[in-house]
Amino acid sequence: MLVAAAIGAAVAAAIGGLGPIGDAVREITLPLKHEDIIRQQSAEKGLDPALVAAVIYEESRFRDQTSHAGARGLMQITPDTAKFIAQDSGGTAFTQADLATPQVNISYGAYYLRYLLRQYDGNETLAIAAYNAGETNVNRWIEEAGGVDGFDASEDIPFPETRHYVDNVKERKGEYRDHYGSELGL
Repeated sequence: MLVAAAIGAAVAAAIGGLGPIGDAVREITLPLKHEDIIRQQSAEKGLDPALVAAVIYEESRFRDQTSHAGARGLMQITPDTAKFIAQDSGGTAFTQADLATPQVNISYGAYYLRYLLRQYDGNETLAIAAYNAGETNVNRWIEEAGGVDGFDASEDIPFPETRHYVDNVKERKGEYRDHYGSELGL
């Protein structure tokens, strides 16, 4: 019985983030890569680096990939969104292949997050929803809710995927803040 209790305590400590086993578990369940780029782009664009990391986690789990809709890279930037960002930011010599580069992808994703936060007067819930479902949908939902003040994400976002996305990003943001604060410069 004493051995079982000791093993249970060791496993709980490891999963809780104490020791090398806990660190390995955390890297699998809540990975963080490119923290230098996340810090740099967050500082440059006035964003919370934990929010940027959380969006990357929800979009790609920190794996470079291309979606069935053609969204590319860590922050899953669509070709149309990339063109908009390049034009809006004054980007030059941009090609879609650039989105496979973490520096470019995170820079564009952070730019777009900052843009959405400005569009929605700093309302993080609306910006996160728009990152997932698009501004057109979010604007319609706000209008149907009678305005921003009457908007309730749990009731006014009709897409279950987007509701879960918003909840997950907010939850991961807290986890990145708690578990990777020093790596993210918090």
